[in-house]
Amino acid sequence: MHYRPLGRTGLEVSALCLGTMTFGEQNSESEGHAQLDYARERGIDFIDTAELYPIPPKAETQGETERIVGTWMKARRNRADVVLATKVVGRSRNTWFRDDGAPAELSRAQILEAVDKSLKRLQTDYIDLYQIHWPDRAVSQFGANPVIYAPTSGPEHPIEETLAVMDELVEAGKVRHVGLSNESAWGTMTFLKHAEAKGLPRVASLQNAYSLVNRTFEGGLAEIARREDVGLLAYSPLAQGYLTGKYEGGARPAGARRTLFDRLQRYETPGAPAAITAYVALAREWGLDPAQMALAFAASRSFTTSVIIGATTMAQLKANIDALDVAITPELEARIDAIHLLHTNPCP
Repeated sequence: MHYRPLGRTGLEVSALCLGTMTFGEQNSESEGHAQLDYARERGIDFIDTAELYPIPPKAETQGETERIVGTWMKARRNRADVVLATKVVGRSRNTWFRDDGAPAELSRAQILEAVDKSLKRLQTDYIDLYQIHWPDRAVSQFGANPVIYAPTSGPEHPIEETLAVMDELVEAGKVRHVGLSNESAWGTMTFLKHAEAKGLPRVASLQNAYSLVNRTFEGGLAEIARREDVGLLAYSPLAQGYLTGKYEGGARPAGARRTLFDRLQRYETPGAPAAITAYVALAREWGLDPAQMALAFAASRSFTTSVIIGATTMAQLKANIDALDVAITPELEARIDAIHLLHTNPCP
C-alpha cells in the first residue's frame, strides 16, 4: 500500500479507500467487520461511509452502515488509526433523514442535526473528512458532471452559507476537514473562492464517479484537482461491477447488485455495452483481470488521491486490493485511450 496527501490537510491516506455502502444490506455486521479488519491488514487506513447508506437507500436501513463502522472502531479501539470520511445528504425529497420529517436540504439546522447523528452512530467525537454528498442546488444530473448540459433551477442554499456551517463544525472539533462529492467544476471553484476570501474551511477532496466508461472528470476537474490540491476520491471505478465482466452476455450472477436491485441504469446507457465489452476484452488480451485493470487505471491518474473500492465477498476485496500490483504501461494506456476515443464516456 502507498499513501497520498489528502489535499492540503497534512493528512496522508491510502491509495485505496474502503467503501462501505453494502454494510447493512448486502453485507451483515460481522461481514462488514471482517472486511474492515482485512483492509486494515493490507494497509488501508481510509474508510468512506455516509448517513445515506446502505444502498439502496431506505428509511428502514438508513444510517445502518455508519452504525456498523462505529461498532467496529469501538471493538477494535482503533479510531486514531483510521481516516474516517462520511457524508451529509444534499437536497432530496426523501423525508426520513430528519426528525421533523422535512425533505433534506443543506440548511444550517439540518447539517447540525446530520453531523450529530453521524457522530453518535459512528461512536466517535470527530469526523476526519465530512463531505457534501451531492449539491444542494439543482444540477443536470446526480453526478453533476454530465456530457449533455440541461439547464436546471430550484431552491438552494448559497455555497457560502453551507461553508460557514462547516466552519462551525470545524471550530467545534466535530469535523477536521471538508470535502465535496458529485460536484461540478463551477461548484468546486466556488467553494474554493469563498474559503479563500473569507477564511472558511478549504475543501480537501472531490468524490466523483470515475472509471474507464466515465472519464468526464478529466474535462475540467482534473486540472482543478492538480492545481488546487483537491484530489479525486474515485467512486464506482468498476462501473457498479460492469467492468469486472461478470455481466457480459446478459449474465446475472446470484447475489450481484444488478441481480438484486434495479438501480444500475447509469451503466446501462445505449453506448455502454460496446465500451464495457471492449475494455474487458483488452484486459483479457493483456492477461489481466478486468476488474484489476480498471482499478489500476483509476489509481494511476495523477489527479487521483484514492480509489474507493467496495465488495460483497472477501475474495472480491482481496482481488481489488491486489489491483495495486498491476502496472498501466504506456502501451496499455495507449490501447485504453484508443477505446476511449471510440466509446467516449458512455456512462457519465
